Amino acid sequence: MSRLVALPFAAAAALLAAATAAWADTIEEKAALCGACHGEKGLPADPLTPIIWGQNAGYLYLQFRDFQKGARKDDRMTPIAQGIVKDDALALAEYFASKPWPQTGAPSAAGADKDAALVAINSVVCTSCHLEQFQGDSSVPRLAGQERDYLSKTMTDFSTGARANNPGMSDLMHTVTPEQLAAIASYLAGL
Repeated sequence: MSRLVALPFAAAAALLAAATAAWADTIEEKAALCGACHGEKGLPADPLTPIIWGQNAGYLYLQFRDFQKGARKDDRMTPIAQGIVKDDALALAEYFASKPWPQTGAPSAAGADKDAALVAINSVVCTSCHLEQFQGDSSVPRLAGQERDYLSKTMTDFSTGARANNPGMSDLMHTVTPEQLAAIASYLAGL
């Protein structure tokens, strides 16, 4: 997203967040703002936007916190997160965690991608945190069935340092080639 487009969008998102906070009484009303980007039924229209329905509550809360503190940055999400108080961030995390994980319809990875992904996954031991089925746990995100483009961008951002809110992930992603990152993204999206 270009800076010229991102700045007005970020300003609009901040105004929308402030307006929503002023009239929204229930968590459902507050969560309605999230649906604009993350999808009203849990599937984002933009494949670079993560699925948050069914995501682990602890992870969602930590991401709110990281956006608020500036440890994680996004032109759309940062101003919204900065307008959310801790109790609402916790409640929103629980709200979205209680939703069913949506099915994206992504195909299973092709044989070569699956093989390359499994070699890379085993070399960096992804399952030690994300677990065998890539469901994550508590503060570790679910990766199975996440948007392929989002996964690819996130792993690349960790690798390049553009996303710096988890130094351990950055260290691990430095050891994986761009081709392996693409294979992992396809594999995880198709689970």
